[in-house]
Amino acid sequence: MKSLNRRQFVTRMSLSAVAAATFSKTGYSAPGYFARTKMAEEFVDIETSYGKIRGIRTEGVNIFKGIPYGGRISGDRRFRRPAPLEPWAGVKETIQLGAPAIQSPRRGEPDPSEDCLFLNVWTPANDNKKRPVMFYNHGGGYVIGSGGSGGQDGANLARNFDVVVVETNHRLGLLGFLYLDEIAGSDYAGSGNMGVLDITEGLKWVNKNIVEFGGDPNNVMIWGESGGGAKTSCLYAMPEASPFFNKASIESGPGVRMTARETAAETTAKVLKELNISPKDWRKLLDVSAVDLLTVQSKFSFVAPHLEKNKPMFGFGPVVDGIVLPNHPFDPTAPNISRDKPLMTGWNEDEYTFFAWERKDTSAFTMDFAGLQTRLEPQYGADAKKIIETYRKSRPNASAPDIFVAISSITMMGLGSIDIAEKKAKQNGAPVYLYNFGYKSDMKIPGTDYPMGTPHAMDISFKFNNEVPPKAGEPPRMGFGGSKPDRFIASHNMAALWTGFARTGKPTAENLPAWPAYNLKDRPTMRIDTKCEVINDRFSEEVDVWKSIGKF
Repeated sequence: MKSLNRRQFVTRMSLSAVAAATFSKTGYSAPGYFARTKMAEEFVDIETSYGKIRGIRTEGVNIFKGIPYGGRISGDRRFRRPAPLEPWAGVKETIQLGAPAIQSPRRGEPDPSEDCLFLNVWTPANDNKKRPVMFYNHGGGYVIGSGGSGGQDGANLARNFDVVVVETNHRLGLLGFLYLDEIAGSDYAGSGNMGVLDITEGLKWVNKNIVEFGGDPNNVMIWGESGGGAKTSCLYAMPEASPFFNKASIESGPGVRMTARETAAETTAKVLKELNISPKDWRKLLDVSAVDLLTVQSKFSFVAPHLEKNKPMFGFGPVVDGIVLPNHPFDPTAPNISRDKPLMTGWNEDEYTFFAWERKDTSAFTMDFAGLQTRLEPQYGADAKKIIETYRKSRPNASAPDIFVAISSITMMGLGSIDIAEKKAKQNGAPVYLYNFGYKSDMKIPGTDYPMGTPHAMDISFKFNNEVPPKAGEPPRMGFGGSKPDRFIASHNMAALWTGFARTGKPTAENLPAWPAYNLKDRPTMRIDTKCEVINDRFSEEVDVWKSIGKF
C-alpha cells in the first residue's frame, strides 16, 4: 500500500461521498439525502489481482469506488457471463462511482451503462487485519438501484464498527433476467439469472482481493434490503455463490419463491413479440439498443412475477432454472446448501407507508372501519371481516388506517420473513434470528397528518449508521428517519447488532439484550428501537388468522 499526500493531488480531487438515492418513477427517492463534497486527506494505492488501484483516505476510512470486478457484458456478451476482466498497467483511479445498470438516470451517479460491473469498498485501513466483510446487495426490486446510493454509504459502518463494506452494481431488469436458456443454446445457460450471477462474480473478487483491504475472505456476510433481500435469498440457495460467504441477512425482502421457468419463458415470448422478433431470430436481441430494451421493460410489471400471488403478472427477476438456482430459495424448505450458515431475517413495522408516500396515495389514511372492509374485500372476499376482527382484538386502540397499514405491512414483508425463520429453524442447523425494526419517525406522509412510522427502506440509513448528528457547520439531514435526536440511538443499536452478527454469526452488541435464536416453541423476535427488546411469539393471533385463510 502506498499513501500519497493530499497536497500532491488536491486540484484533482473533489467527489460526492454521499449521493442522493434517486430512482425512476417506479422506484423511490429517499428524502433528505444530498451530495456532500469530501476532500481526500491522502490517496491510497493498492495492488489487486488485476492491477493497481488508487482510492482516498478521509475521516479515518479508505474509500475505493468504481473498481471493475468483471469484464464486458455488452455486445456479444449481452445476456451471457461477463468477458474475462483484463488486467491493466499503471494505476487505475477508483475515486468515483462506476456506472449503474441500465435504468433511468440517477442523481449524483454516472450515466447508466450496460457495462456496469463495478464495486465500492469502504475499509478502516488496508493493513492486512482480518476484519469481517459486509457484502451488501442494493434494493430497488430487480430493475433499479445501485451500490452507490447515498443512504447506504459504508463509511460510518467501517469507521465506527471496524468492518469492511462492499457493494456492487450488477445487471438489472430485462438485461439481467431475460430467460433465453430454451432458445439460445449453451452459451446462454443461466441467462435468466445473470443479475445474481454478477453478484457472485463480486463475491469471487472479494475472495481473491479483500485481504488487501483489511478484510477476512473467510468471514463474509451477505445482506440486503427489499430487492437486495430477495437477491440475498437467492445467493443463500445458489451452489456457485456458496463457497464465498459465511452468513446472511434478508431484510424487508423475503425471497421465498422465485420465477418459475414456465413464467420466465412466457415473459421472453412477450418481449420478442413486443420487438417483432421471432424466437428463431432471437439473436436480433443483441442489436437492439439498451434504451429500446428499457422501453420494452417498462411495459412489464415492476413487481417480479413471484411477488404477487394469484395474479397474471410478468416481469423480470431470478429464475428457478434448476442449475444456477436449483430450487426456490425457501420453498418447500430452507436450502440445505446453507444449512450451516447463520441467518437473520425480518421487516419494518410500517412497511406500507413507504409505498403510500412513493405513490402519493393518501386514500388509506381517511378511511373508517366500513371503508377498511370495502378496501380489503376485493383481495380477501368474505375473509376480510374475519381479518379486521382479529386485528381489532389484537390492537384495541388502533384506528382503521393503523390496521390497514399493519395488514399491508405484514403481508408484504412480514409473513415471508416469518416463513423463512420457521423453515430455517426446522433444519436444526445454524441459527436464524428474527427481527422487527420499530423506531417511529416523526415524518408525515405528505398531504396527511399520518406519521410514516417505520416505513420500508428506512432501515437502510439506520443499519449503515448514517443517522448521526451533523458535523459542525453541516446542515441537518432529514430522511425517512425524521428529525428526533433519539434516532441516533436506534441507528447505533441496529448497526451494532448487524456488525456483531457479521463478526461472530450472533447478533450481539454491548448494552443490548441477548437475542435468542428463533425456535418453534418461543418464537422470539427482537424489536429494534432506541430500546431493544425480545418479544416471544409476536403477532401470534394475527399470524393465526393468515394461516386459517390459507395466506400463510
